[in-house]
Amino acid sequence: MSVALSDLFSRRRKEPADPDAGDAPAHPTKVLTRFVASLSARTQPVLLDLGPVVGANVSFFGEQLGCKIIVEDISKDIDRHVRDGKLDDLPASLSKRFPQESESIDGILCWDVFDYLDKKSARSLAEQLTRVLKPDGVLLAFFTTAQPQPGTRPEYTRHVVVNATTLQHRPYPAARARQRPLPNRDIQLMFEPLRIAEQFLLKTNLREVLFRKKPAEAGTSER
Repeated sequence: MSVALSDLFSRRRKEPADPDAGDAPAHPTKVLTRFVASLSARTQPVLLDLGPVVGANVSFFGEQLGCKIIVEDISKDIDRHVRDGKLDDLPASLSKRFPQESESIDGILCWDVFDYLDKKSARSLAEQLTRVLKPDGVLLAFFTTAQPQPGTRPEYTRHVVVNATTLQHRPYPAARARQRPLPNRDIQLMFEPLRIAEQFLLKTNLREVLFRKKPAEAGTSER
C-alpha cells in the first residue's frame, strides 16, 4: 500500500522533534547531495521512497525540493512473504507492486532494500523502478559490500536524513537477513538501461550509487 506525503513537511515544523532523529550514530553520505541537486531544478518533482515513513526525511526533501513523496515500504512486502513461507512468489509480487504510470517519477530512494532480496526478486524490482522513472530521472541506492555474518539478528536500517551530507542509521527488526552482496557488474546489468552517474565506496562497507535514466530525445514531450 502506498502513502502520499505531499504537504506533511510543512505541518511538521509545528510538531515536536521527530523521534527518528534521535541520538543514533551519524554516518557520512556523498551521493545524497548529488541526488538532491539533480532534482532541484524541477518544479514539484515526485519522489518514490521504498523505505518506511520517516518524518525527518519528509521534512528534508519537502523543504529542499517542494516535492510530493510516495512511500512504498518494500520491507513490509519482504516480511509478509517470509511469514507466509512464500518467498518464491516475491519476484512475481514485485513485478505487480507499483501502480504508478510509466515514466511518472522524478526520483527514487531505494536506500538498502536490495540487500535483502535474492537476485530474481532484485531484477524484478529494478525493472519496475526503471519503468516508472522519468527520462533524466535519478535513483539512489545503497549496496553493502560485506558478507553477512552467520547468527546475526536480522535487522533493517531506517535511514534518517540529518542534512545533505549526514545520515543516521537506525536498526529495526526484520524477518529476513541481508543476502550475499551483489557484485558491481551485476548491479549495473540489473538496472540497464539506467547508467551509473555517481558511485562511492565508503569506509562503512557501503556502496552508494546514483543512477540516471537517459534523457528524452529531442521532440519527445515529458510527462
